[in-house]
Amino acid sequence: MSRIGKKPVTIPAGVTVTVDDNFVTVKGPKGQLSRQFSKDLTINVAEGELTVERPSDNKVHRALHGTTRSVVANMVEGVTNGYAKTLEMVGVGYRAAKSGNKLTLSVGKSHPVEILPEEGIEFEVPAPTQIVVKGINKERVGQMAAEIRSVRLPEPYKGKGIRYQGERVRRKEGKTGKKK
Repeated sequence: MSRIGKKPVTIPAGVTVTVDDNFVTVKGPKGQLSRQFSKDLTINVAEGELTVERPSDNKVHRALHGTTRSVVANMVEGVTNGYAKTLEMVGVGYRAAKSGNKLTLSVGKSHPVEILPEEGIEFEVPAPTQIVVKGINKERVGQMAAEIRSVRLPEPYKGKGIRYQGERVRRKEGKTGKKK
């Protein structure tokens, strides 16, 4: 049996979870998230805890069991504390600026790249070479950070590009020259 799926999700004070035909709505101090889950699973809310149960040990049910529990736990965490991903820019002249709600990146291209946030996502630029993506939906925050990173992926020879905070870029040796 799934160890993750068996664990109950603790619902903190100030958060309400409603389940209607496997359509889960989580309301908290930071906002509200909703999602439809598979009809095969049973989602129960009782006494400040949410549990997910599966009907059989079928491979599909086992896969959905742990995934459903993790997604619901991420929804509860998101409306309680929120999520943030920090990106770092490495390279001469690479910088980010926030104008209104848009993010403007100067990353060595012939033009500045402008990125608009999705609904529920906001950008912060604490330093010219640092970007923080914030929101309550873990999936959207990660996707938006990946889209920003894809503007200039870190390259292995000089290490220039946009990377996640703490990401290690594997460096390669350059050309060695012609031997006679």
